[in-house]
Amino acid sequence: MNAKPIGIFDSGVGGTSIWKEIHALLPHENTIYLADSMNAPYGQKTREEIIALSIKSTELLLARGCKLIVVACNTATTNAISHLREKYDVPFIGIEPAIKPAALNSGTGTVGVLATKGTLSSSLFLKTSKDHAGEINIVEREGVGLVPLIEAGKINTIETKQLLIKYVKPMLEANMDNIVLGCTHYPYLVPVLREILPPHVNIIDCGSAVAKQTLAVLKKAHLQNLKKTPGRIQFYTNKDIEILTSFLEDVDNLKQISYLSF
Repeated sequence: MNAKPIGIFDSGVGGTSIWKEIHALLPHENTIYLADSMNAPYGQKTREEIIALSIKSTELLLARGCKLIVVACNTATTNAISHLREKYDVPFIGIEPAIKPAALNSGTGTVGVLATKGTLSSSLFLKTSKDHAGEINIVEREGVGLVPLIEAGKINTIETKQLLIKYVKPMLEANMDNIVLGCTHYPYLVPVLREILPPHVNIIDCGSAVAKQTLAVLKKAHLQNLKKTPGRIQFYTNKDIEILTSFLEDVDNLKQISYLSF
Protein backbone atom coordinates (compact mmCIF):
# COMPACT_ATOMS: atom_id res chain seq x y z
CA MET A 1 0.00 0.00 0.00
CA ASN A 2 2.79 2.43 0.88
CA ALA A 3 4.28 2.28 -2.62
CA LYS A 4 0.98 3.25 -4.19
CA PRO A 5 0.91 6.73 -5.73
CA ILE A 6 -0.39 10.04 -4.48
CA GLY A 7 -3.08 11.29 -6.87
CA ILE A 8 -3.39 14.98 -7.70
CA PHE A 9 -5.96 16.66 -9.94
CA ASP A 10 -6.80 20.17 -11.06
CA SER A 11 -8.80 21.97 -13.70
CA GLY A 12 -5.72 22.14 -15.88
CA VAL A 13 -2.04 22.95 -15.43
CA GLY A 14 -2.35 25.19 -12.37
CA GLY A 15 -2.15 22.38 -9.84
CA THR A 16 1.37 21.60 -11.04
CA SER A 17 2.37 24.44 -8.69
CA ILE A 18 1.07 22.25 -5.85
CA TRP A 19 2.60 19.07 -7.30
CA LYS A 20 6.04 20.73 -7.38
CA GLU A 21 5.82 21.56 -3.67
CA ILE A 22 4.72 18.00 -2.84
CA HIS A 23 7.43 16.43 -4.99
CA ALA A 24 10.12 18.68 -3.48
CA LEU A 25 9.14 17.61 0.04
CA LEU A 26 8.39 13.97 -0.81
CA PRO A 27 10.71 13.01 -3.69
CA HIS A 28 10.41 9.28 -2.96
CA GLU A 29 6.62 9.21 -3.35
CA ASN A 30 5.10 8.00 -6.61
CA THR A 31 2.70 10.59 -8.03
CA ILE A 32 0.00 10.77 -10.69
CA TYR A 33 -1.28 14.14 -11.89
CA LEU A 34 -4.46 14.74 -13.91
CA ALA A 35 -4.85 18.03 -15.78
CA ASP A 36 -8.49 18.54 -16.75
CA SER A 37 -7.64 21.38 -19.13
CA MET A 38 -10.57 20.52 -21.39
CA ASN A 39 -12.97 21.75 -18.71
CA ALA A 40 -10.97 24.70 -17.37
CA PRO A 41 -11.78 26.97 -15.71
CA TYR A 42 -13.91 25.35 -13.02
CA GLY A 43 -14.56 28.74 -11.45
CA GLN A 44 -17.30 29.58 -13.94
CA LYS A 45 -19.19 26.30 -13.53
CA THR A 46 -22.09 25.36 -11.24
CA ARG A 47 -21.48 23.45 -8.01
CA GLU A 48 -23.12 20.37 -9.53
CA GLU A 49 -20.81 20.50 -12.55
CA ILE A 50 -17.74 20.91 -10.32
CA ILE A 51 -18.74 17.92 -8.18
CA ALA A 52 -19.30 15.76 -11.27
CA LEU A 53 -15.91 16.68 -12.74
CA SER A 54 -14.21 16.08 -9.38
CA ILE A 55 -15.82 12.65 -9.13
CA LYS A 56 -14.58 11.76 -12.61
CA SER A 57 -10.99 12.72 -11.79
CA THR A 58 -11.13 10.99 -8.41
CA GLU A 59 -12.33 7.73 -9.93
CA LEU A 60 -9.62 7.83 -12.59
CA LEU A 61 -7.00 8.23 -9.87
CA LEU A 62 -8.51 5.51 -7.69
CA ALA A 63 -8.56 3.16 -10.68
CA ARG A 64 -4.79 3.72 -10.86
CA GLY A 65 -4.41 2.70 -7.23
CA CYS A 66 -3.89 6.06 -5.55
CA LYS A 67 -3.62 5.92 -1.74
CA LEU A 68 -4.34 9.62 -1.15
CA ILE A 69 -5.80 12.35 -3.34
CA VAL A 70 -4.90 16.02 -3.39
CA VAL A 71 -7.64 18.23 -4.83
CA ALA A 72 -5.20 20.79 -6.25
CA CYS A 73 -7.91 23.26 -7.17
CA ASN A 74 -9.40 25.90 -4.89
CA THR A 75 -12.77 25.80 -6.64
CA ALA A 76 -13.03 22.00 -6.54
CA THR A 77 -12.00 21.99 -2.88
CA THR A 78 -14.52 24.59 -1.77
CA ASN A 79 -17.36 23.04 -3.75
CA ALA A 80 -16.72 19.31 -3.86
CA ILE A 81 -14.28 17.99 -1.25
CA SER A 82 -16.88 17.33 1.45
CA HIS A 83 -18.83 15.23 -1.09
CA LEU A 84 -15.68 13.33 -2.09
CA ARG A 85 -14.79 12.58 1.53
CA GLU A 86 -18.23 11.13 2.13
CA LYS A 87 -18.19 9.05 -1.05
CA TYR A 88 -14.67 7.56 -1.06
CA ASP A 89 -12.61 5.80 1.58
CA VAL A 90 -9.21 7.43 0.99
CA PRO A 91 -7.71 10.58 2.55
CA PHE A 92 -8.36 13.82 0.66
CA ILE A 93 -6.33 17.00 0.98
CA GLY A 94 -7.84 20.23 -0.26
CA ILE A 95 -6.70 23.73 -1.16
CA GLU A 96 -7.99 26.86 0.52
CA PRO A 97 -6.96 30.49 0.02
CA ALA A 98 -4.37 31.34 2.70
CA ILE A 99 -6.55 33.92 4.45
CA LYS A 100 -5.29 33.13 7.95
CA PRO A 101 -1.56 33.86 7.46
CA ALA A 102 -2.38 36.92 5.37
CA ALA A 103 -4.62 38.32 8.10
CA LEU A 104 -2.13 37.55 10.87
CA ASN A 105 0.73 39.20 8.98
CA SER A 106 -1.14 42.30 7.82
CA GLY A 107 0.04 45.59 9.25
CA THR A 108 -2.42 47.78 7.38
CA GLY A 109 -5.48 45.67 8.17
CA THR A 110 -6.28 45.15 4.48
CA VAL A 111 -5.76 41.94 2.54
CA GLY A 112 -6.42 41.37 -1.15
CA VAL A 113 -7.78 38.07 -2.45
CA LEU A 114 -7.53 37.18 -6.13
CA ALA A 115 -9.58 34.07 -6.87
CA THR A 116 -12.21 32.54 -9.14
CA LYS A 117 -15.94 33.10 -8.83
CA GLY A 118 -16.42 29.49 -7.69
CA THR A 119 -14.06 30.01 -4.76
CA LEU A 120 -15.17 33.48 -3.70
CA SER A 121 -18.85 32.50 -3.67
CA SER A 122 -18.37 29.24 -1.76
CA SER A 123 -19.54 28.69 1.80
CA LEU A 124 -16.10 27.36 2.78
CA PHE A 125 -14.38 30.57 1.68
CA LEU A 126 -16.92 32.68 3.54
CA LYS A 127 -16.43 30.61 6.69
CA THR A 128 -12.64 30.79 6.47
CA SER A 129 -12.79 34.56 6.02
CA LYS A 130 -15.14 34.95 8.99
CA ASP A 131 -13.11 32.66 11.26
CA HIS A 132 -9.67 34.05 10.51
CA ALA A 133 -10.12 37.58 9.22
CA GLY A 134 -13.07 39.01 11.12
CA GLU A 135 -11.33 42.32 11.85
CA ILE A 136 -9.54 42.52 8.50
CA ASN A 137 -10.73 44.40 5.44
CA ILE A 138 -10.73 41.83 2.61
CA VAL A 139 -10.78 43.20 -0.92
CA GLU A 140 -11.88 40.40 -3.23
CA ARG A 141 -11.43 40.36 -6.96
CA GLU A 142 -12.51 37.65 -9.39
CA GLY A 143 -9.66 36.91 -11.80
CA VAL A 144 -11.83 36.61 -14.91
CA GLY A 145 -9.77 35.58 -17.93
CA LEU A 146 -6.57 34.69 -16.09
CA VAL A 147 -6.94 30.89 -16.09
CA PRO A 148 -7.56 30.65 -19.86
CA LEU A 149 -4.46 32.79 -20.49
CA ILE A 150 -2.33 30.58 -18.23
CA GLU A 151 -3.77 27.43 -19.82
CA ALA A 152 -2.74 28.83 -23.20
CA GLY A 153 0.79 29.52 -21.94
CA LYS A 154 0.27 33.28 -22.27
CA ILE A 155 1.75 34.39 -18.96
CA ASN A 156 4.29 37.03 -19.94
CA THR A 157 1.97 38.96 -22.23
CA ILE A 158 0.60 42.49 -22.25
CA GLU A 159 -2.96 41.14 -21.96
CA THR A 160 -2.15 39.23 -18.78
CA LYS A 161 -0.29 42.16 -17.24
CA GLN A 162 -3.14 44.56 -18.01
CA LEU A 163 -5.69 42.23 -16.42
CA LEU A 164 -3.57 41.91 -13.28
CA ILE A 165 -3.17 45.68 -13.04
CA LYS A 166 -6.94 46.03 -13.29
CA TYR A 167 -7.55 43.49 -10.51
CA VAL A 168 -4.92 44.69 -8.02
CA LYS A 169 -5.61 48.42 -8.46
CA PRO A 170 -8.58 48.55 -6.02
CA MET A 171 -6.61 46.41 -3.57
CA LEU A 172 -3.72 48.87 -3.60
CA GLU A 173 -6.11 51.80 -3.31
CA ALA A 174 -7.49 50.16 -0.13
CA ASN A 175 -3.91 49.97 1.25
CA MET A 176 -3.42 46.20 1.18
CA ASP A 177 -0.07 44.78 2.27
CA ASN A 178 -0.80 41.08 1.57
CA ILE A 179 -2.37 39.52 -1.50
CA VAL A 180 -3.68 35.96 -1.38
CA LEU A 181 -3.59 33.91 -4.57
CA GLY A 182 -6.79 31.87 -4.35
CA CYS A 183 -6.26 29.70 -7.41
CA THR A 184 -3.50 27.16 -8.02
CA HIS A 185 -2.93 28.61 -11.49
CA TYR A 186 -2.00 32.00 -10.06
CA PRO A 187 1.46 31.22 -8.59
CA TYR A 188 2.65 31.17 -12.20
CA LEU A 189 1.74 34.87 -12.32
CA VAL A 190 4.06 35.82 -9.44
CA PRO A 191 6.85 37.20 -11.70
CA VAL A 192 4.32 39.51 -13.40
CA LEU A 193 2.79 40.50 -10.07
CA ARG A 194 6.25 41.37 -8.74
CA GLU A 195 6.59 43.85 -11.59
CA ILE A 196 3.36 45.69 -10.80
CA LEU A 197 3.12 45.48 -6.99
CA PRO A 198 5.04 47.69 -4.55
CA PRO A 199 7.89 45.86 -2.77
CA HIS A 200 6.11 45.91 0.60
CA VAL A 201 3.17 43.78 -0.64
CA ASN A 202 3.54 40.11 0.28
CA ILE A 203 2.27 37.50 -2.20
CA ILE A 204 0.83 34.47 -0.41
CA ASP A 205 -0.16 31.07 -1.77
CA CYS A 206 -0.76 27.73 -0.06
CA GLY A 207 1.56 25.36 -1.94
CA SER A 208 4.09 24.78 0.83
CA ALA A 209 1.36 24.32 3.45
CA VAL A 210 -0.40 21.74 1.29
CA ALA A 211 2.82 19.74 0.88
CA LYS A 212 3.38 19.74 4.65
CA GLN A 213 -0.22 18.64 5.22
CA THR A 214 0.26 15.82 2.71
CA LEU A 215 3.28 14.59 4.66
CA ALA A 216 1.38 14.84 7.95
CA VAL A 217 -1.57 12.82 6.63
CA LEU A 218 0.72 10.15 5.16
CA LYS A 219 2.51 9.79 8.49
CA LYS A 220 -0.71 9.63 10.49
CA ALA A 221 -2.17 6.96 8.19
CA HIS A 222 1.16 5.06 8.00
CA LEU A 223 1.15 5.44 4.22
CA GLN A 224 4.62 6.90 3.62
CA ASN A 225 6.70 5.26 0.92
CA LEU A 226 9.91 4.49 2.82
CA LYS A 227 11.92 3.50 -0.26
CA LYS A 228 14.83 5.84 -0.98
CA THR A 229 14.63 5.63 -4.75
CA PRO A 230 13.10 8.56 -6.72
CA GLY A 231 9.34 8.27 -7.07
CA ARG A 232 7.69 7.47 -10.39
CA ILE A 233 6.11 10.56 -11.91
CA GLN A 234 3.12 10.38 -14.27
CA PHE A 235 1.23 13.30 -15.82
CA TYR A 236 -1.95 13.12 -17.87
CA THR A 237 -3.84 15.83 -19.71
CA ASN A 238 -7.02 15.74 -21.78
CA LYS A 239 -6.02 18.67 -23.96
CA ASP A 240 -2.55 19.94 -24.92
CA ILE A 241 0.53 17.90 -23.98
CA GLU A 242 2.89 20.66 -25.15
CA ILE A 243 1.34 23.25 -22.83
CA LEU A 244 1.53 20.92 -19.83
CA THR A 245 5.12 20.03 -20.73
CA SER A 246 6.07 23.72 -20.81
CA PHE A 247 5.08 24.05 -17.13
CA LEU A 248 7.30 21.10 -16.21
CA GLU A 249 10.55 22.02 -17.96
CA ASP A 250 12.32 22.37 -14.60
CA VAL A 251 11.35 18.88 -13.41
CA ASP A 252 14.02 16.17 -13.29
CA ASN A 253 13.19 12.48 -13.75
CA LEU A 254 10.02 13.31 -15.68
CA LYS A 255 9.42 10.37 -17.98
CA GLN A 256 5.69 10.24 -18.70
CA ILE A 257 3.39 12.98 -19.94
CA SER A 258 0.48 11.47 -21.80
CA TYR A 259 -2.84 12.40 -23.37
CA LEU A 260 -5.85 10.82 -21.68
CA SER A 261 -9.43 11.29 -22.76
CA PHE A 262 -11.62 12.06 -19.74
